[in-house]
Amino acid sequence: MKSSTELGDSGDDKPRQIIYTPDEDKLSEECGVFGVFLNDPARDAASLAYYGLLSLQHRGQESAGLAAARDGTIECRKGMGLVGDVFNTDTIAQLKGSSAVGHVRYSTTGSSCVENAQPFVSRFKLGSIAVAHNGTLTNADVVRELLEDAGIGFISSSDSEVIVNLIAKNYKKGLEKALTDTIKFIKGSYALVVLTGDSLVGARDPNGIRPLCLGKLADQRSGGGWILASESCAIDAVGGEFVRDIEPGELIIINKGDVLSFSFSEKTRRAVCSFEYVYFARPDSIIDKVDVYGSRIRAGEILGRESAVVADLVVGVPDSGVPAAIGYGRATGTLFGLGIVKSKYVGRTFIAPDQAAREKAVSVKHNVIHREVQGKRVVVIDDSIVRGTTSRRLVSILRKAGAREVHIRVCSPPVRFPCYFGIDTPHRKDLISNENSVTELCKSLGADSLAFISVAGLLESLDAGEEKSYCLGCFTGEYPIPVSGEEA
Repeated sequence: MKSSTELGDSGDDKPRQIIYTPDEDKLSEECGVFGVFLNDPARDAASLAYYGLLSLQHRGQESAGLAAARDGTIECRKGMGLVGDVFNTDTIAQLKGSSAVGHVRYSTTGSSCVENAQPFVSRFKLGSIAVAHNGTLTNADVVRELLEDAGIGFISSSDSEVIVNLIAKNYKKGLEKALTDTIKFIKGSYALVVLTGDSLVGARDPNGIRPLCLGKLADQRSGGGWILASESCAIDAVGGEFVRDIEPGELIIINKGDVLSFSFSEKTRRAVCSFEYVYFARPDSIIDKVDVYGSRIRAGEILGRESAVVADLVVGVPDSGVPAAIGYGRATGTLFGLGIVKSKYVGRTFIAPDQAAREKAVSVKHNVIHREVQGKRVVVIDDSIVRGTTSRRLVSILRKAGAREVHIRVCSPPVRFPCYFGIDTPHRKDLISNENSVTELCKSLGADSLAFISVAGLLESLDAGEEKSYCLGCFTGEYPIPVSGEEA
């Protein structure tokens, strides 16, 4: 969903209202994908996929969908809203099949509507396929035009539908060839799970920008099987065992209990999205051998080493700022406390007709424990600053609660550039760090001091004991693959 949408036709007399997302001061989640293949054909996979999607809900809250395969036929159910809103016992029971794929969505390309909900299903003479995609294709418009010229129609504005139509077009060549031809044709970031009548497929882009991992089910009640998921926490949620990450440029085909691996690209620069560790991923996940919770603790420790300030209390902005605050406290000897509370039950959007209402939306999202901060010098640890709305409001309510000083420390470098690979970022002009120095930004937020972790410090926090490479495009403007128009 975009950060704001105008309601009502421009020609009517009704006041124009803006739908405001209280988390719009953060980079928005991308999507989550999940797939399961059970060895016993008499077992149903949809319920397992449902629980897998619940554990990936943090990656997208606009829509959810499930598709299951039985006897060569794929049935799909999807809708707008959270997983628990879209599915119930009856809808899950309708999805019969020993293999299934699921998707939770936050729109980065295409509008927020049920037509763009995933998985996308294509039914054709040779069979059926369902595709769930996390990422963004940088050449989607070109490929869509070529397919439309070939007489292939589209029902959505999502770039993910390009993938399912490409696979269907090439399916007469066989599954493996159709997949490799499709993957070699598309550019950008993607973690894919693909369901056919008898196979489950996973693929990750050559740079590994978006995460994807493999798990194994050993539960005798399900007959055992295999799992593909955006994060390892989803494998844990269904009682599976994490096996490994899908490698960049790797294609996995699971069929009749066998797991086949193919490399579809030459070795390229690994460029895992660094923001997965800063903000997006659940802290109990492991991505490319890096423990997310541990990386956030280390980021806080490095922040303390780089930019310590004398203070009485350090607090984290829930949720991802809390581990970094613990790390900062350990490194500086500052007492850690739960000074800021986040409401987990606020609706996804507010009707906010003016700026005052937008500010009110932020105050509903966060509140301060007065007795914890009163009379104290407080360090606030946040994962990022995008527009500055949340940080400015937090400084204000902390001072109102009696904090003597408010110092902001951020466990990511300044976000100065847009993302083109599956994260919904504002335009460059709306990124508050793009045209403001740290000193100017500190004054604008009303804080006593402000400091960001350095790029070198962020990379140090992600060190897994071996040479790795990360996408830092939103911090440095240097992208792992060319982006059309970015040079301008």
